Amino acid sequence: MLSSKEIRKRFIKFFEDKGHKFVPSSPVVPADDPSLLFTNAGMNQFKDIFLGVKKKDCHSAVNSQKCIRVSGKHNDLEEVGVDTYHHTFFEMLGNWSFDSYFKEESIKWAWELLTEVYGIDESKLYATVFSGDESDGSEYDKEAAELWPKVTGIPAERVLSFGKKDNFWEMGETGPCGPSSEIHIDLGDEMCDMKHVPGHECGVNAGCARFIELWNLVFIQFNRQSDGTLTPLKAKYIDTGLGLERLTAVLQGKPSNYDTDLFTPLIKEISDMANTEYTHSLTEKTDIAMRVVADHVRALSFAITDGAVPSNDGRGYVLRRILRRASRFGRVLELKEPFIYKLVPTLIELMGEAFPEIKQRQDFVETVIESEEESFNRTLDRGLEIFEAAAGKSEKYISGEDTFKLYDTYGFPLDLTELLAREKNLGIDREGFDKLMEEQRQRARAAKKESGLIGKLEGEELPETDDREKYLTENCKAKILGFACRDGYKSEGELTETEENTAVLLDKTCCYAESGGQIGDTGEIRGDNFVFEIEKTEKIGHTVLHQGKILEGKAKVEDEVEVTVSGERNSSRKNHTATHLLQWALKKVMGNSITQQGSLVCPDYLRFDFTCSKALSKEQITEVEDLVNGKIFADSPVTCATMPIDEAKKLGATALFGEKYGDTVRLISIGRTEDEDYENAFSKELCGGTHVSRTSQIGGFKIIKEESVSAGVRRITALTGRALIEYFSEREKVIEELCFKLKVPFHQLSERTDKLIAENKKLKKQIKDAGKEGGGSAREEADKAIENAKDISGAKIIAAHVKCADNKQLRECADSIKKRCESLAALLVTSSGGKVMMVAAVSEDLIKKGIKAGDIVKQAAPAVGGGGGGRPDMAQAGGKDASGIPKALKAAEEYAASKLE
Repeated sequence: MLSSKEIRKRFIKFFEDKGHKFVPSSPVVPADDPSLLFTNAGMNQFKDIFLGVKKKDCHSAVNSQKCIRVSGKHNDLEEVGVDTYHHTFFEMLGNWSFDSYFKEESIKWAWELLTEVYGIDESKLYATVFSGDESDGSEYDKEAAELWPKVTGIPAERVLSFGKKDNFWEMGETGPCGPSSEIHIDLGDEMCDMKHVPGHECGVNAGCARFIELWNLVFIQFNRQSDGTLTPLKAKYIDTGLGLERLTAVLQGKPSNYDTDLFTPLIKEISDMANTEYTHSLTEKTDIAMRVVADHVRALSFAITDGAVPSNDGRGYVLRRILRRASRFGRVLELKEPFIYKLVPTLIELMGEAFPEIKQRQDFVETVIESEEESFNRTLDRGLEIFEAAAGKSEKYISGEDTFKLYDTYGFPLDLTELLAREKNLGIDREGFDKLMEEQRQRARAAKKESGLIGKLEGEELPETDDREKYLTENCKAKILGFACRDGYKSEGELTETEENTAVLLDKTCCYAESGGQIGDTGEIRGDNFVFEIEKTEKIGHTVLHQGKILEGKAKVEDEVEVTVSGERNSSRKNHTATHLLQWALKKVMGNSITQQGSLVCPDYLRFDFTCSKALSKEQITEVEDLVNGKIFADSPVTCATMPIDEAKKLGATALFGEKYGDTVRLISIGRTEDEDYENAFSKELCGGTHVSRTSQIGGFKIIKEESVSAGVRRITALTGRALIEYFSEREKVIEELCFKLKVPFHQLSERTDKLIAENKKLKKQIKDAGKEGGGSAREEADKAIENAKDISGAKIIAAHVKCADNKQLRECADSIKKRCESLAALLVTSSGGKVMMVAAVSEDLIKKGIKAGDIVKQAAPAVGGGGGGRPDMAQAGGKDASGIPKALKAAEEYAASKLE
């Protein structure tokens, strides 16, 4: 029996032997396609080639693509675990032709691989082709229908035709598209899961599990126009997809994907954790739960590895839904403590060879999952209580208000509430929930629009700004194209000093607009008749917004102006280059598993977020600082080159995970001159920010804070240049002042401080001991009080004036008495320096009889001119008149006795 690893390897080798280039899987978090939350098909990374906007670097390719389908039309979440073949994460084996071969080779090779290499019985295989569609004039794929029997020998009667739904692929409403040809397999009558449905007949695309699709061959040969018509493409492409999980089940003779070696080790681990046997049942709740968890840990691990983390929006919210769904199914298995993260090592054993990135980021993945589990567990039990209460309000559904409350307050994703409701045969008020969600979104949108000009200008047609000079100079000539303010964009008119929250739009600029973690420049725009202060620079699309205010005069559209960037730009340059040095140093000290998660570069400081499962030690921080400063003092050159992104990647450039880069990128390298080889550079990063030309210009580097940002993510804040000098200058003043006050030279300051601390500790101990000598120990005072207690109805009533040094010792005395008396009502009073302190303590049995500690002090405190209160079992009070202590003790004793008698 072939293992899944061998099945994957044979697929790739087969097509490599046919001249295909192996292309590694792209991340499941697409960095260059905002239309996708997750990579959901093998063709995603080749999309630009199909669209004609990117040149191909090979004629044909093969790979195994990591895919996640949990959103949009590809949302299989609710079916996961319930049946044998739906997954959130799966591998798509595929081969592609970029106008090098077409239908004949694709069909021939697919058949050869399945029947000859994998040994599948060809008599069980069926092929489907496109039958055509009258609505758009697309024709029957006669070519494919004739090729199948010709090149494979499959009988013509097993080549079936189907419509657009099953056998036509489109990228979108417009663009490349074409007919597809699918290979299906007959798994036998015993696999039919529709026998209970009257009139059901098994067959290809008939909806039962007997006939399943194995492989989809897409022939991209048309371009869909905006009017719906199809025109032939100049180039023709092949795009195929073969699900590894499904193929493995067939080749291993398993009725379920979950019974293959891709899942059985995970399910075995879950079964052992839960001490519950897995029985392969489709109806047993514990079996469903194990399948859900086994599936979900795969999706979570790969998504987190590739740069996504659980959050409250976007793909982060999808991940949070998956994790919380898995966590809730853990409760079905009586797993109430975090457990999902413990499955990551097993997953790495299964898939780390094919996808080494999950092994490299194992600690980070485990930390993020464990933290999210702990967070959800803190609210899960309370949320379940709220759900149970909501479920009891109606026999039909959970209200929209309760569903939204579970979502908004307790972190229950909508599908989790739906799942819980289905288990009770209830629905949910989706309309009411959606209404409340929309109200929340409207509030968020309103807040966004109020937050600045960007929100107000969305949808406006704005002129493009040429900002290439931002890398070359701090001063340039330009022309005013228009203004943006609270009323939107204006391409004519003038701007006066009365206008607020305003931006000037120019034809070109030397200002750097906020991006890539670097904040936007400040400065001024000066014309013949006005001065405009630039308070910040932002970008919307290809338009730069110089935001600020008129200081004097009036500015008009078409005015010729001069733009000047403030001196703060130089400080930002130093900090930005320092972040590159910091990332290099962190990798040297902590290992290559360190990856950047974000940064902030401003004139005053730099901030750098990176993946790390634990805090850096003092020694590690010092080592990082020494490495960075070593490179600064070495006066290494910093160079910039613009090149195709593929070339930069080949040179080993580091990219920020999740950042979208164009075909052409800027590569910032440190350690090589412009005419030297890139191997001489110790740091190579893709970056659009501004930088110094030599590291010595940074001036120095100091980490002032290292802290946690979120699970598995740490943050370093550091200083360079002028801010660093100011930092040391302030501390030097403090040191000089301490040296003056303590009358010691600088080199003896630490020794003198240690001596003072030791003396202070000694004095504190002496004071504490003196208090004990004056008042006796809490144990001794408790002994005396118990010895003089009155017994009333089996309970001890204590009203005692004790000798205690302070409130703390008084409470210790009360605790000692309470531990040694099963049935007790006590008031202990002490005084010091004219101040009276009292503590009352009552056992549980006497509380039930109506005696409360708070009431005792209320009875006693007025006698000493004070007041107080507290819990039924323990209360305290104070006063100023020590002469009233006897009266206070008598009042407490009489109160307790009256309650018992």
